[in-house]
Amino acid sequence: LYFAQKDVFQLKDLEKIAPKEKGITSMSVKEILQSLVDDGMVDTDRIGTSNYFWAFPSKALHARKRKLEELESQFAESSQKKEALEKSIEKSKIGREDTADRAALLKELAALRQKKEQLKTEIDKYRECDPDVVEEMRQTNQVAKEAANRWTDNIFSIKSWAKRKFGFEESKIDKGFGIPEDLDYID
Repeated sequence: LYFAQKDVFQLKDLEKIAPKEKGITSMSVKEILQSLVDDGMVDTDRIGTSNYFWAFPSKALHARKRKLEELESQFAESSQKKEALEKSIEKSKIGREDTADRAALLKELAALRQKKEQLKTEIDKYRECDPDVVEEMRQTNQVAKEAANRWTDNIFSIKSWAKRKFGFEESKIDKGFGIPEDLDYID
């Protein structure tokens, strides 16, 4: 519609013209127009209290030219990268020709890697005797012990509060909440 009439429109004009000429329902004209504005295909400007909308064929042509130039520059850049990578591949192949000496070194490398893996698995077997691991376990146990004592203290505090507040016997509180009779702090 814009390219055919090469004119500037207001929304109310478009709501009248678009249903007649393009078969668009007048209710969806505003949505379609907003979509075109968001995509940059239609320009808009507010002059006074009115909004004006326009799109000229030359703008679309210039946009396509800019996109083409951008794509061509990306293509040229990618071509240069490809050539540089191909040269790098050729350069890295020098000195890696298959020779008996190289094959022997590769075989030795594979054997050394396998031996390294074997040694790692053997070290992992004895990991539990590692002083660092043992110390870490002691630290973890200490934290767990402190947490257990803190919760035990919380239970005693709640039991004391319940006895004062409601006058319950300690044995009934223990039985009602499943608290063992021998509950005590961990040393």
